[in-house]
Amino acid sequence: MKQNLIFTMLCFLVYGLSFSQETLKLNNPIADGWYADLEGVVFNDTYWVYPTFSDDYDKQLHFDAFSSKNQVDWKKHERILDTTNIKWLRQALWAPSIIEKNQKYFLFFGANDIQRPGRNSYDPTNDINHYGGIGVAVADTPVGPFSDHLREPLISDFYNDDQPIDQFVFKDVADTFYLFYGGWSHCNLGILNDDFTGFMPWEDGTNFKEITPEGYVEGPFMFLRNEIYYFMWSEGGWTNGTYKVAYAMAEKATGPYKRIGTILESREGDIATGAGHHSVIKRRDNDEYIMV
Repeated sequence: MKQNLIFTMLCFLVYGLSFSQETLKLNNPIADGWYADLEGVVFNDTYWVYPTFSDDYDKQLHFDAFSSKNQVDWKKHERILDTTNIKWLRQALWAPSIIEKNQKYFLFFGANDIQRPGRNSYDPTNDINHYGGIGVAVADTPVGPFSDHLREPLISDFYNDDQPIDQFVFKDVADTFYLFYGGWSHCNLGILNDDFTGFMPWEDGTNFKEITPEGYVEGPFMFLRNEIYYFMWSEGGWTNGTYKVAYAMAEKATGPYKRIGTILESREGDIATGAGHHSVIKRRDNDEYIMV
């Protein structure tokens, strides 16, 4: 397959990692504070960035959003989602993904860092660790007010040993809405039903198909350009400079995806380390793509 996309990437950082005063003069990062796992999107004539608010898990209980008409001047929208909207949210709200359908805005998120026995910090006496997963909130505008679409997680179990986090919603050309998600080095793909309350089964009757490419850790993202699907994900460790973004291409949203190479990684002198869990925005007025 011909690799015909030239990325003219302006890398906007939203999370507050190390940067110099010179960098600040270049309007990068676009916001103060500690943020991560961000999704960039265009609604009408406005660019939006939705990140994780990065803190201790028991304090990581809300989302802020940022909007801009020109990608230079950014407005902060505080607490567009928190425990007042999502009653089952107890800790570790992260990785927002938003999409518009029928003049409604659906905000997907991971919450409560659910674990499996023998993995990480699992504690069978602690309900926080084994109830949660991927949820959905809905609003009439990109900043809410959002309400809990289901009043429970959309995905609360483990399929293919895949932790239900890091969801990304993708609208295909035939108005099919796919949900890519997963941590623990597994990536699942599901087809959302019409009202985003569940999933359409695959041919084998299961709701989730594993599509994990080589090197995958977490943070899936996809866009379509000239009938080619560009699939990206994070590799390495999110706590250090090994975190990076790799990519593959395919002729269908369902793959298969074979790793081609790395597209973003930290190097000495960069403005930040751990350049993973990114997203890509297409400019409104040309064929340039911006990595966030």
